[in-house]
Amino acid sequence: MPQATRLSHAVRALIPLAVAGLLAAGCGGETTSDAQTTAHSAPAAPSCPSDYRAEWQKLADRIDAPVYCPAWEPSPITQDITRYASYGGAGGATVSVSKDRSYLISQIWSETGTGEVHVNFRGYPGKTRIPMCTDMQINAGLTVRTPVPCFSDRRGTVTAGDIKATLYTANQGADQWHLLYAWRHDGSLYTVSQHVAEPLTFEMVQADLVKMLNNLVLVEPDQG
Repeated sequence: MPQATRLSHAVRALIPLAVAGLLAAGCGGETTSDAQTTAHSAPAAPSCPSDYRAEWQKLADRIDAPVYCPAWEPSPITQDITRYASYGGAGGATVSVSKDRSYLISQIWSETGTGEVHVNFRGYPGKTRIPMCTDMQINAGLTVRTPVPCFSDRRGTVTAGDIKATLYTANQGADQWHLLYAWRHDGSLYTVSQHVAEPLTFEMVQADLVKMLNNLVLVEPDQG
């Protein structure tokens, strides 16, 4: 992981300016048009794209646990998780589900001379502890295997809606060389990570991840 200065994750709210309106004699509050303008200016809640929602629903049903569908992802990645990943510029995804129902969605787009966009989503139903991975080193011709946390080197937190996620910058396995945010929901651990690879910088990847966190949609398993 490239060295980077610690970034501030506290998002300062902008202080709105109070705009004085003309007061009608004997009247107060909003007019009908004011109320309509306020309602129309409210941002729409993110939604899992209709073209791909069934795929994320199928995964939630398969593991019998909620999954997070991203309403936004960095271009040219899409929410299509049925097309197998390729490295010729077409992109795609690989979905893996383990016996314990934990899952990995690995989405990648790569093109020689242009760069790479690689995003991973993970979920660990019924588990909140960070999993352990094996760090393998060759020492004097001997292979030394050491258990280490799969996510480490905490770098602060960010709040996105009801998600409070912790940033980790030293990660293992498919998340190596990625920035990773982890959070907990209803007794389960979830993560999203993105590879820091040229032409993307640490700051650009972090901004992508925060935007994804703010656009995650919880897809519940079908109880029917």
